[in-house]
Amino acid sequence: MSYANEPAFTHGTPERTGILLINLGTPDAPQTGPVRAYLKQFLSDPRVVEIPKAVWWFILNGIILNTRPKKSAAKYASIWLKEGSPLRVYTAKQAVLLEGYLSQRTKSDYVIEYAMRYGKPSIGDALTKLKAQNCQRILLLPLYPQYAASTTATALDEVFAALLKMRNVPAIRTIKHFHDHPGYINALAKNIRDYWTLHGRPNVLLMSFHGLPRYTLDKGDPYHCECHKTARLLAEALQLKPEQYRVSFQSRFGRAEWLKPYTTATLQELGQQKTPRVDVVCPGFVSDCLETLEEIAMEGKEDFQHAGGGDYHYIPCLNDRNEWIHALTDLVTENLHGWLPEKNPAEQEQSRLRAHALGAKQ
Repeated sequence: MSYANEPAFTHGTPERTGILLINLGTPDAPQTGPVRAYLKQFLSDPRVVEIPKAVWWFILNGIILNTRPKKSAAKYASIWLKEGSPLRVYTAKQAVLLEGYLSQRTKSDYVIEYAMRYGKPSIGDALTKLKAQNCQRILLLPLYPQYAASTTATALDEVFAALLKMRNVPAIRTIKHFHDHPGYINALAKNIRDYWTLHGRPNVLLMSFHGLPRYTLDKGDPYHCECHKTARLLAEALQLKPEQYRVSFQSRFGRAEWLKPYTTATLQELGQQKTPRVDVVCPGFVSDCLETLEEIAMEGKEDFQHAGGGDYHYIPCLNDRNEWIHALTDLVTENLHGWLPEKNPAEQEQSRLRAHALGAKQ
């Protein structure tokens, strides 16, 4: 085993604490080539697709990567921002805002980086940047409220794969999920209430979560249960009656059974019932992305209204809303307990002089 070179170190340099936000990922541009590269990395992950490798290799390389990238690139183009991919733009904003809020609250100098599990910036590069700033403690926060093996677990897999290449491994803490965290639920509720203040209330609020194959539930993945707990807590915070909200799962892929009910089928059902207005929110995403802005906001509207429904509203994700950044700061602060602030300048100088007296190089 050969290890990566360690960053230069000078005795007396204060140890720092880093926080790494991890999101799913995005192509570099809404074009066929970058989308194909992104999809290949994403769909080659055995945590994402649990099909025998030899069988899936043929399907992926022989069919999917020859047909899907062009269609997906057009969808990405329809939601792309001037600054780039919405997912990357909002994740970067969250990192910057968190650093400011956290420094103000704790009066300590934390280092915040963000990374994508698939695409750029990579998890390995983000860890290298944290180590270069002498982060000897790193808190990992996958930005998935509900835990799933195909999201949170694979993000942590990639972190630990990078750590295998390091000689001096930092202390690591992980946040598994925050599906029922009070700050997160309150931020969701405030976001929806603010939207309703401006646009009025719907007949039905549909809470749409990312879908997973049904077998993941049968094999012990807690994702389905955590989604329903989030929905229940959010409905309670909004004081909704059972008939005023529904829960569904989107983004089905392939022919296998996925978690039900499906969002598309639910919207079609509500449309056929001539529901005057439906609002859709996606509590499994903290940043808007292709799945929310194109699949739900655009395709969902078409499904609902084509079936006979009335007004359709998509409520944006938390993104860079103030209450969400406060909740994120609360979540991080709770998980930093025991990782004390860095030494003050006088203590740093004393440490440097002691090291020098013992023969350490300056």
